[in-house]
This record gives sequence, C-alpha cells and structure tokens, in this order.
Amino acid sequence: MKPVLKMSVLAATILLAVGCQDEKAAETKPAEPAKVEQVAAETEAAPVEFASEDEKAAYAIGASLAQYLAANLDQQKELGLELSREHVLAGVSDVFADKSRLTPEETQQALQDLDTRVSEIVQQQAQAEAEKNIKAGEEYRAEFEKQEGVVKTESGLLYQVDTQGEGDKPAATDTVKVHYKGMLTDGTEFDSSYKRNQPATFPLNQVIPGWTEGVQLMPVGSKFTFVIPPELAYGSQANPSIPANSTLVFEVELLDIVKADEPAEQSEEAVQ
Repeated sequence: MKPVLKMSVLAATILLAVGCQDEKAAETKPAEPAKVEQVAAETEAAPVEFASEDEKAAYAIGASLAQYLAANLDQQKELGLELSREHVLAGVSDVFADKSRLTPEETQQALQDLDTRVSEIVQQQAQAEAEKNIKAGEEYRAEFEKQEGVVKTESGLLYQVDTQGEGDKPAATDTVKVHYKGMLTDGTEFDSSYKRNQPATFPLNQVIPGWTEGVQLMPVGSKFTFVIPPELAYGSQANPSIPANSTLVFEVELLDIVKADEPAEQSEEAVQ
C-alpha cells in the first residue's frame, strides 16, 4: 500500500481545489500532436510577464502547491473518497468572498470527520495487506520446506546449506562480516551487499532474530539460504521496502568473524 498524505486543513482544501482545476483542464480539447512543437516554441518566445515580484511570488506559491499536491491526487482516489470538486471550489470562492456557508467550527469538524474516515480506510487497507502477506509467507515457507536439505529450527527459521564452510561458527556476541542478498517471497530484492560491492559487518546480536539465530549455524566460508518468518524478522512493522508481516528470504555468505579491534560497517536492512 502506498503512503497516504495526511492532510491538514489547508492542504485538504488546496488539494481538492487543485483537483477541480485539473478536472476542468481535462475537459479542454488537447492540442493536436502536430501543433505541440509550435505551441512550445511560442511559449518559449513569449514568456509570461508579471506586473510585480509579489504577483510572481504569489503565482509561484500556487504553482508549487499544485505540483506537490497533484502528485498525491491518485492516492486519494485509491481510498475511494467521492468528494465533489465543485463544492470544494465553491467553498474556496465563498471564503475569499467572505460568505462561507460554514462557520469556522463547522469547517473544522467536517475536516476532522474526513480525517477519521481516511484513517479508517488506511487501517483497513493495511490490515488487508498484512493478512495477504501472512498467507503468502505461509505458502512460501510450506513449499520451501519441501525442498531437499531444508532444515526447520524450533523457532520456525528455515535454512538450506548452499556451501558448507570449514571455519569457526560465530557466537551471538560476535561481530561478523557477510555478503548477503535480501528478497521478498515474490523475488523482489530489497537489499544487497553484493550490489554495493562491499561486505556488511555488524554485531550479530544487533540484527533481526532470524539472522542472529541463523548465522550462528554457519561455519566461516559457508553460504546459506534463510527463509525467515515475520515473527523472526520485522513482524507487523512496515517500511518502504518491506511490507508488514513479510516472510523474508536471505542468501548469506559468512566471510569472517571480525576481531574486536576491527570497525563495524552497518548493513542497510538486516540490522534494523
């Protein structure tokens, strides 16, 4: 689910007003393709003139707000809110004309009610996505567990040995140096030390539980594939690259157990 703009009173009003202007603009007959280049050339040749710097600044404020808020227009539509743009434009016009049909208190209450509805819709969508991720993760783990050589620990962590090393195994209190790639169950890659062309180094007791447990099973020189259920990863916590309740897949190569005097280089995702 995409992030949803949490609208302030001012932002909500401007957003809908901009939308109304966009709708009217959409009704205007578009320029013919053959004339686009000519129109652009004419515009460049005759730039808009403003009577004063104040006029130009005022126009720039409106343009900047319109550009920012227009980017969020599709997000509002996805919520399924059917707000009359004509009424919004009427509200803006009425306030500028000092003849608002709502008192300030009524206006504030209406916007608070809208904010409540938006929050409820967002929560419902988040819950639906979380449930979908839980189901997808369970199905993926069930299939992965059927593969040859896959081991399931008491915690629910699944792993498969790709390359068996012969070095020491780290303890939870050790700092390790690894190369790794992290993916969602649909194959979407959200982090990779390989792409950064630099191994990650971090204390093993400062990463997600699935890493802390799993990497301790690896002798130095090994490469394992881990499938980590959400309760051993980020659980219901979502971030831009990892949705809530995601099962995570990591390919991990244990390069070394770092000595205490060597600096640690934090990873992008695994340590959070």
